[in-house]
Amino acid sequence: MDILLQFFFQAVEAEASDIHLKVGHPPIYRLEGQLYHADAPPVTMDQMEELLELMLTRRPKEQYEANMEADFAWNLNDDIRFRVSLFNSEGYPNLTMRYVKSIVHTFESLNLPQALIPIATQRRGIVLLSGTTGSGKSTTLGAMINYINAREFKRIITVEDPVEYLFKDHKSVISQREVEFDTPSFQTGLRAAMRQDPDIIMVGEIRDRDSVETAVTAAETGHLIFSTVHAESSVQGVQRILDMFPSNERAQVRLALSQTLRAIICQRLVPGVDGKARPACEILKTNAVVRKLIREEQPEKMQIVIEGGEEEGMISFNQSLYKMVQEGHIAEHVALEYASNPEALKMNLRGIFLDSGKRIVS
Repeated sequence: MDILLQFFFQAVEAEASDIHLKVGHPPIYRLEGQLYHADAPPVTMDQMEELLELMLTRRPKEQYEANMEADFAWNLNDDIRFRVSLFNSEGYPNLTMRYVKSIVHTFESLNLPQALIPIATQRRGIVLLSGTTGSGKSTTLGAMINYINAREFKRIITVEDPVEYLFKDHKSVISQREVEFDTPSFQTGLRAAMRQDPDIIMVGEIRDRDSVETAVTAAETGHLIFSTVHAESSVQGVQRILDMFPSNERAQVRLALSQTLRAIICQRLVPGVDGKARPACEILKTNAVVRKLIREEQPEKMQIVIEGGEEEGMISFNQSLYKMVQEGHIAEHVALEYASNPEALKMNLRGIFLDSGKRIVS
């Protein structure tokens, strides 16, 4: 058991995001989006039982005994907190532990583009972070909230599952609510937040039509909403939202979304030349053309708008990757691996560029 506790401290010191414990296997941790085996002996059943005796309070213990799974928070010490998922697999208990960070990153420390600053300081509307699992969406959202917290006197309410970062009030007043601990669901937490005098509401994830409708209502009444959606591009993020509704209800949703959506930022973590992951960001900002395309449900044409919208603060993945290669942050072969259109990026890296009409312009 002391070996496991020591491993937890080492994993946190190494800035691991997650820890996985499975009986009969060495501990596993996730660092910079990649999984690694710890240099330690396999976890024994005795160690697991002793650890669970230390972790489980009455409520999660009863939940685990009834359902063979439980979610709870656990403090290793006063400074280190984990969000824990306990579940059975092949008859044995398994643990997945997410480190809840008390240090919130800045745009600079995350190497995020400065184009995110005017997006973070919108007065009202919906701002979405999209990307696949492990792409750093929550980290970027945390940096946005941190930026506001350091500069503006705002009332901020978050609804998260789990709480990813612990914010400390600076200029803003922040209340963090965790699903199943402080509120039953995202939907109930979001609806309740509207009655709690917020300026800004951060919702961990837009999961279904109820979340979309409540977020739109909140934005229409003058609030700024931050959230995430699972999608591989900004354009897919728009389509993902619309696909949550049946075709006979989409006209009203398209209109509401066109009026309230301010931006979608899609993010991919790319291995840098220094061995650390760097974010490649695609930014879609809502302008008159984008609003028209949303109303007409033609998201496939938005990619052209992104590629030609640099003056408005937009950028495509290919443009972001090209810039990172030119600045020496990532290798060319890595950029091509993560590009949305590798052939076009390969041409760009050779000095050949096409405009939105696919004509050679230089």
